[in-house]
Amino acid sequence: MMLLRHTPSQNHLLAALPADVFERISPHLELIAMPLGEVLYESGGQLQHVYFPTTAIVSLHYILENGASSEIAGVGNEGVLGISLFMGGNTTPSRASVYTGGYGYRLKTQLMMAEFNRAGNMMRLMLRYTQALITQMSQTAICNRHHSVEQQLCRWLLLTLDRLPSNELTLTQELIAGMLGVRREGITESAGNLQRAGLIRYRRGHITVLDRAGLESHTCECYHVVKKEFHRLLSEAGSRYPLMNPQGVEVINPPAKAIWR
Repeated sequence: MMLLRHTPSQNHLLAALPADVFERISPHLELIAMPLGEVLYESGGQLQHVYFPTTAIVSLHYILENGASSEIAGVGNEGVLGISLFMGGNTTPSRASVYTGGYGYRLKTQLMMAEFNRAGNMMRLMLRYTQALITQMSQTAICNRHHSVEQQLCRWLLLTLDRLPSNELTLTQELIAGMLGVRREGITESAGNLQRAGLIRYRRGHITVLDRAGLESHTCECYHVVKKEFHRLLSEAGSRYPLMNPQGVEVINPPAKAIWR
């Protein structure tokens, strides 16, 4: 049986760094387990690390005073958690929690800022990613206000699929409803419509996408706007390595320290 091995290049931003930049930070990258439900930082908390997910997916949530919440963005192997650090602040009003368990790498904030303040390739890449993430947040706000629950569900499923190596998602309707900030009954109805259309198969806690093209035809323009902007901003950055899917088994980078939590 082939063992799964982890490499920083499974995160697209780390893979896009020039060799000299990567060589400076690679000894300090820590491989960590990111289990389902783990909170990486709370609203208003001081950031101690930035996180580069590889196989995990993290949700950025804004929580209201009455306890209600909604996802404002998702971050997977295309991105980094902790942009407030290099945007001039050291706290964020959102909570970051893992909704698809997996792995990622973390880097201490002082090391990240030392590289960012060189005003070189790291700074340019992080600012491009930040613009792409702002696009995702803005489009999410528009989508939640103007599009149907079914369209929102399609958008969310597609963005999640883009960060996974398969068409299988382990998610409950309650979790998805919390992400979109809608009632569970709305997700139940929308998932039922998509299943009857032959686009997905749903059983308790598991969603299988059967027809991705059909799902894309059912979603609103928000998914394509976000995907196009990420591609436009980050493809120009290039990559030192082929962008492997999260199940890549070839170790390319120097080993990083591992922390199993």
